Amino acid sequence: MNTLQEILENIKENAPMTLEEIIRTELAAWEASRERKTMLEGKKYYLNKNKILERKRTTIDENGDEIEVRNLANNRIPHGFYRKLVDQKVGYLLSRPFMVETEKEAYQKLLDGYFDKGFRRMLKNLGKEAIKCGRAWLQVYYNENGNLAFKPIPSEEGIPLWKDAAHTELDAFIRTYTVEAYEARTKKEIKRVEFWSLDGVRIYEGDNGGLKLIDEHAHFSVAGKDGEIPMNWERVPFICFKYNEEEQPLIEMIKELVDDYDKRISDNSNNLEDLPNGIYVVKNYQGTGGEDFRKNISTFRVVFVDEDGGVDTITLDLSIEAHKNHIEQLRRDIYEFGRGVDTQSDKFGNSPSGIALRFLYSDLDMDANDLESEFQAGLEQLLWFIDTHLANTHQGDFSEEPVEFIFNRDILINETEAVTNAKDSVGIISDETIVANHPWTTNTKEELQRIKKEQEDDQKRFDQGQFEGLENEEDETP
Repeated sequence: MNTLQEILENIKENAPMTLEEIIRTELAAWEASRERKTMLEGKKYYLNKNKILERKRTTIDENGDEIEVRNLANNRIPHGFYRKLVDQKVGYLLSRPFMVETEKEAYQKLLDGYFDKGFRRMLKNLGKEAIKCGRAWLQVYYNENGNLAFKPIPSEEGIPLWKDAAHTELDAFIRTYTVEAYEARTKKEIKRVEFWSLDGVRIYEGDNGGLKLIDEHAHFSVAGKDGEIPMNWERVPFICFKYNEEEQPLIEMIKELVDDYDKRISDNSNNLEDLPNGIYVVKNYQGTGGEDFRKNISTFRVVFVDEDGGVDTITLDLSIEAHKNHIEQLRRDIYEFGRGVDTQSDKFGNSPSGIALRFLYSDLDMDANDLESEFQAGLEQLLWFIDTHLANTHQGDFSEEPVEFIFNRDILINETEAVTNAKDSVGIISDETIVANHPWTTNTKEELQRIKKEQEDDQKRFDQGQFEGLENEEDETP
């Protein structure tokens, strides 16, 4: 997609266009794009509304046209591989609380207020959206109480106009969505379009195929002596959280595989339901044309033949082994190219070692590396807005303070092996490292504080016991 600057330069060179015409052109291209269609497909498959649910059983009529057949089995069985893979990736990287660490205590306290439990839940949902759609959007705004806040925007509603080819900085952002309103006594949906740039935001409503400007204002406003003062961020207040560098959603990698799996299982179910009826061969009956022959087989399971009298039954033998092999290969391919872990795999066995588990999780871990790298970049962009807000509200200038975002992955481990390794490492590495890698630890700092308190309590009891022992000795002295 071209940058806004390239679009404007092209317009100047060729033909004059208004901003509204630019927005309308970008909007039309987006709504017809394959990219948006894929995003919506990803969301449908996550809800297990796979393509198989749209399938109909058809045949050829006497005119050679395809028609729907309603008297045959039409089992349509969707499988939730896509949802499992999405949830698996999100659970692996984002289910456990991530940490935000900085050295300055006052800054740390302020950051903890923004990256709280609510934000962590929001980030987990952004992870789902990014995997399903290739990218997810977070809007920075001030709520009605004047507090800095963030909200996710559905991916299919956002049209980015990038400043650079690497898609790291926005020139402008178009958001399109519908709102419900009443016109007299009729409820209707109104198309609304927002155009965000460094100069502010313009809001339009759809008007007979065109756009009608209904509002124009700055990004936000602050209270001054003479009333509210309009202000704009120095960046467009939308942050992109990508699934990978290519912004390619997971659905593009496995959709055809899942569709084939659904189809094969559904066909097998149909055959099992239809086969008991078989196909009847009626002999010594006036033959019919080729079109009737095909229709009779697929619709009525009857074949009419002009030969010696008699009725035979034809049954079709299913190749169970071939079906099983194909299904198993499809399943392996879905997890292979979806970069996930098949928990039904016989490779798990009984209590696999830590090395075996790491091998099984290698593809998932590789995908998580890409996701973590992109989310680190998104969080750094979000941090710019937080730092700017803190400076503008005179809470401190922390823009030069280093901040580290640490993601805690939720990988299965051999717990007994991990505990043994931690025990054997005492005296070799620091207690903090051992505690951090112990499978029962949820918060390293809190666990170290509890250990320190227990040691202090034990020392107090020991000292008190010795003191009481000395007192008893003095009482027994004649």
